[in-house]
Amino acid sequence: MAHHLPPLTCLRGLLAAALLPLALSVQAQQVKLSTTVGDICVELNAEKAPKTVANFVQYVKAGHYNGVIFHRVIDGFMIQTGGFTDKLVQKPTRAPIPLEDKSDLKNLRGTISMARTAFPDSATSQFFINVADNTGLDAENSNTGRGYAVFGQVVAGMDVVDKIRATPVEAKGAFQHLPATPIFINKATLECKP
Repeated sequence: MAHHLPPLTCLRGLLAAALLPLALSVQAQQVKLSTTVGDICVELNAEKAPKTVANFVQYVKAGHYNGVIFHRVIDGFMIQTGGFTDKLVQKPTRAPIPLEDKSDLKNLRGTISMARTAFPDSATSQFFINVADNTGLDAENSNTGRGYAVFGQVVAGMDVVDKIRATPVEAKGAFQHLPATPIFINKATLECKP
């Protein structure tokens, strides 16, 4: 009995189908934050911070970040967002996630990290982008032995990050470093195109 090989076009189709999930997973590891002052593209590191990345991606897919403001901006330190509307109302979140602060990812300029309370396993949706090297936020440099979980890196749009960090801020209620002119994430999407 002769063995018949599938036509070349069929093999190409099978190969493309086999590679598609790989291509999609690579694409899904980048998130575009379209803000009112420009776009920021972040590459996520699911290998080093799998739970943190999965949590962040769930919030992106749910549209949680669409319409949130940057509510804490400290020049020379970081810019924080992910939790509040322009009325300074906190958006509902899912349960907190375990802190992944023991990887070799460091809080360096341009990295993205999860915000949390003094309780280590308290991160939900809020995150910040470091605008300076903040090694004091890393577990090994903390007096408690717990740090802030880095889960990605800005790969495009640091000029936008710098524009946000330089914006004038004011104190308003519980917010001590609120941009005087609100800056929003209009939309967060699982794609970054150069």
